[in-house]
This record gives sequence, structure tokens and C-alpha cells, in this order.
Amino acid sequence: MQIVIANKSHSIYAEIICKTIEEASKVRGTGIAKRKPAYIITKMENGNAVIALDGDTFAGFCYIEAWSHGKFVANSGLIVHPEYRNLGLAKQIKQVIFKHSRTKFPNAKIFSITTGLAVMKLNTDLGYKPVTFSELTDDQSFWKGCQTCKNYDVLTRTEQKMCLCTGMLYDPKLKNTETPKEVKENVFKRLKNIKQTLFLKKDKNGKK
Repeated sequence: MQIVIANKSHSIYAEIICKTIEEASKVRGTGIAKRKPAYIITKMENGNAVIALDGDTFAGFCYIEAWSHGKFVANSGLIVHPEYRNLGLAKQIKQVIFKHSRTKFPNAKIFSITTGLAVMKLNTDLGYKPVTFSELTDDQSFWKGCQTCKNYDVLTRTEQKMCLCTGMLYDPKLKNTETPKEVKENVFKRLKNIKQTLFLKKDKNGKK
């Protein structure tokens, strides 16, 4: 198994990558933004993606998106082919794309919005912390990417303040002096507080 920085030669896998992302979205019943092959190929050509290959067989993929003139970066489209799941491959891909993002955008804040507990754990292990959507990029081209998500109506009804996804952020300027155990405890404590505050505010305003 190889996990490498994708390039133009990997464009032959764009179709299966998009199909795998779409099928995963249906199975989970949660929001995963759909992407077209042309978009995936552009990421490969720009060196903003990593791909996992078992010989010549596609196994997994993830790409980088930059927002607000490179101030924010997102690792998006993390996907593992069904035949290669439950092998720890997603974690390996996440680690490679995270390191690649730090190299290409050393001063950028790296963020994630996800509904998946497994992704939240991976993010936590890398140093991400849960945040409100207000702490993420305000670049509307990012939020427009959520239009293909089945939960997009939730995002619009709350004026982009909350959705079913959880926002998580890695800030390279913040030095982490906590132990791994303290990090996990504080992360999930803050995550709980964020959710409680948002829902209490929603109830107080009488919004649905």
C-alpha cells in the first residue's frame, strides 16, 4: 500500500473517487459534499491531494482546499474504498494530508466540519479543537460547497451558525502544552458546551 501526493498521472482514478464519495454519502445518510471528476483532477494537477493505492488499485483519497487567501485550509473528501475499510487506512491518509497541508500552508489554520465520530477522533489526535462556525472561514465559496449536502437546509435556516456537522480547528500559532489525555478531555468538554449553547440559543429565539 502506498499513500502518495497525487499528480496528473492519477487522473484516471477521478471517476471512481467521485463514485466512492457519493456511495458513502448514501450509506451514512449524512452530508458529504459531492464532487465532479474535473474538480478532483484539478486538485491532483495542483499537488493538493493524496491518494492511496494498492498496486494500481484505488484504495483511498483526500484533498486540500484553501480559503480566505490561504488563511484557512480544509482537508476534504477523505474516503476509503469499501474493500479497504477497517484497516486503519483512513487514519494514515489523514496523517499524510495533514502533514502535506502544514508543509504547503505553514501559517494556515486547518479546519474540518464533519458528522463522523471517527473523523472527530482523528482530528482530535492531530490537535484539532471543536469550535463554533464563526471561528471558521467566512469565505462564501466554501459554504456554497455544502449545497450538495442533504442537510444544507439546516445550515441556511441557522444563517450558517450551526448544522449537523461539528466544526473543528487546528491553529498552528497555538502551542499545545497539554498532555494527550487533557487534550481529549478538554476537546470533548468544549464540544459539549458548544452544542448546548447553540441549542439553548435556538430554543430561546423560538427557531426550529
